Amino acid sequence: MPDGLQANPSTRNTESYMAIKRPTLDQLQDVALSLGIHLSEAQASSYNALLQANFDAYDAVDAMPDYLPVVSYARTPGYRPLGEENKYGAWYVKTTIKGKPEGKLTGKTVVLKDNVCLAGVPMMNGASTLEGYVPNVDATVVTRLLDAGATVVGKSVCEYFCFSGGSHTSASGPVHNPHRMGYSAGGSSSGSAALVAAGEVDLAIGGDQGGSIRMPASYCGIYGMKATHGLVPYTGVMPIELTIDHTGPMTANVTDNALMLEVLAGPDGLDPRQHAGQTAKPYSELMKDGVRGLRIGIVKEGFGWPQSDAAVGAKVRKAAEVFTKLGAIVSEVSVPMHAVGPAIWLPIAAEGATQQMMKDNGHGFNWKGLYVTSMVDFHAGWKQRADELSETLKLTMVLGEYFIKHYRGHYYAKAQNLARQLTAAYDSTLADFDLLLMPTLPITATPLPAPGASIEEVVTRAFEVLPNTCPFDVTGHPSMSVPCGLIDGLPVGMMLTGRCYDEATIYRAAYAFEQAGDWKAI
Repeated sequence: MPDGLQANPSTRNTESYMAIKRPTLDQLQDVALSLGIHLSEAQASSYNALLQANFDAYDAVDAMPDYLPVVSYARTPGYRPLGEENKYGAWYVKTTIKGKPEGKLTGKTVVLKDNVCLAGVPMMNGASTLEGYVPNVDATVVTRLLDAGATVVGKSVCEYFCFSGGSHTSASGPVHNPHRMGYSAGGSSSGSAALVAAGEVDLAIGGDQGGSIRMPASYCGIYGMKATHGLVPYTGVMPIELTIDHTGPMTANVTDNALMLEVLAGPDGLDPRQHAGQTAKPYSELMKDGVRGLRIGIVKEGFGWPQSDAAVGAKVRKAAEVFTKLGAIVSEVSVPMHAVGPAIWLPIAAEGATQQMMKDNGHGFNWKGLYVTSMVDFHAGWKQRADELSETLKLTMVLGEYFIKHYRGHYYAKAQNLARQLTAAYDSTLADFDLLLMPTLPITATPLPAPGASIEEVVTRAFEVLPNTCPFDVTGHPSMSVPCGLIDGLPVGMMLTGRCYDEATIYRAAYAFEQAGDWKAI
């Protein structure tokens, strides 16, 4: 048995138990017909006889252990806090799991976005259809945090299957922004951002497929890093779409963020998106090198979206002046393809998530990573309860399925081809600049939609914040939201994006900016 894996004790013996239910002839004909194959009764009878040995093979597979990562560290299922203990609606479960007595994160408390598997502790991923699921495995990021001395103190509320940039779609209710009750905390890592911003936890894990680490970080005034695609193992985190799935650190300061990434980064042997040579670097030391001589490009196309607030753009440009004072070389640059980045992202997110996360019950096929089979089985129940899904997810699924059904996945495929061109456009610019700079979000936090709000308001508030963040989920470039000022008491985020696997340079700039003065005073 490979190191770090254990057999699932619930194994079966094929000598005494026939695991796979054999189909009737009518069932075989129905399955065939769903594929456009018409079988006569005689043909179905022949198929049935020919398939028996295949069903026996499935019985053999079913009887074998399900090798899963070893679960260490004592824990309890925890409880759902209510009332003043959950003032912002940001907690899903509170528990206490103590890590090793010594490590880089000793003494630090951490909350996990509720799309992260924590064995023995309920997981809902913001969705009523997943409520009641209890994982039997710890995500790799959980094990690494505990091994580094952190204490896991619970699970944070996230948006309904993570499909919202606002904090109003979770089945458990809205998450409020600690800077102003009744306002969005951003999504989909809404609870993680709110709990860090409120000072209730030191560290949080978020997830990012369209900006879901950086968007709530911006709204709540904290630091959120989406590292290079694959640098942090996604093993044991509920997938949305393999090519855009990211998980990573959300913190109240740069040092904690860098230390978290040092702990989280590097191959785990279970996520094939990771590259053996790409391991963690000493980010917390490299970040102290300062920014003198760094070339920072203010991306013209990152400003002036139809939904942009001019005051946000002005605040970010004013923040960029700090880098000039610190010795960096700051100038404007045009990346025309950034303007179509959201359009390229859309087919990948809509069609990909519809197929993988929903129709294929989360994990899908054609992948050699760890499959959390208990999640596959439980999540499959959504098909009988689809009307319960959030409006944001249902709308996305209708869009994705329309293009899958009527255009054969053509536009998903074309968007993936275009993704290489988008990547090349950023890489070409990053050949001349060390970092790209723009607003994380085009606006500050908006009021939460009231109960009974129109579908139009619910959807608009969920997706209006995506244009600058989502392109970097497609290309995989590391990208971080840095708080850089307040407008009417609500935080503004400045996004710094670097070359792939050059998170260290982002941390250099973020740390220098943080040390230059109180970001709230800009």
